[in-house]
Amino acid sequence: MTKVPTIKLNDDREIPQIGLGLWLVENKADFDRAFDAAAKVGYRHFDSAQYYGNEQFLGEAWRKSGLKRDEVWLTTKIRNDRFGYDKTLTSFDESLKKLQTEYVDLLLLHWPVKNLLKDSWRALEEIKKQGKAKSIGVSNYTVAQLENMKTYAKVMPAVNQVELHVFLQQPKLLKYCKENNIAVEAYSPLAHAANTENPVIIDIAEKHGKTFAQVMLRWCLEKDLIILPKSITPERIKENFDVFDWSLDDDDMARLEKLDRNFRTCWDPETDPRSDGVEFS
Repeated sequence: MTKVPTIKLNDDREIPQIGLGLWLVENKADFDRAFDAAAKVGYRHFDSAQYYGNEQFLGEAWRKSGLKRDEVWLTTKIRNDRFGYDKTLTSFDESLKKLQTEYVDLLLLHWPVKNLLKDSWRALEEIKKQGKAKSIGVSNYTVAQLENMKTYAKVMPAVNQVELHVFLQQPKLLKYCKENNIAVEAYSPLAHAANTENPVIIDIAEKHGKTFAQVMLRWCLEKDLIILPKSITPERIKENFDVFDWSLDDDDMARLEKLDRNFRTCWDPETDPRSDGVEFS
């Protein structure tokens, strides 16, 4: 079985560099099929969230898998309408029950909701202090929001999970996170199958005997990102995992760097109403 490389976090823990993204996997049969296929291939990192509505599925799946607790990396996130110190603590305890575990490996604030960031982050620091979350972090945070955390955080985030792919490379954010020792997780690293006719990626894929998706994922790995490709199809799950025994050369990377279009397939945290506390839709 392929050995998955890890990224060392600022709290000295090591996170598997690939995880199975579980966004929108709301059907239990689909979830179980995806989890089983991923576990069989070698995934040990599973990325859920309160908003996804599948924490319970994940809890049941990893328990049934035969894997030991220290063999799986479980991530979940606090949803927007559960921000605030007390709400965060209470909702997280509910998540632990659904996940059938005494702790998660990584707990994130799902969105930078204005006016509730300090209290919510204080709750995550308390959860970490209690040992119920081994690592804590944020999702969809910009450079400005991360910089502002320095004014109130006792513990800086280990991870910032953001949309990132060859068409949305976010170089300023990557530079800031590297300089401040914050690991970056790339969600939607395949850009939801947008621009699949791009000739540059097709050419590079043919050169290496790989697929379009594998080139996109390999680019993320070359940038030292943690990748969270999402699929419920066993063949695609296996394909997405087959990215560790080869690499892109300097010419490939230079060509791919030119594909940045600041193209978002999800939401923009600088302009989206979710930053004002509006729930995901």
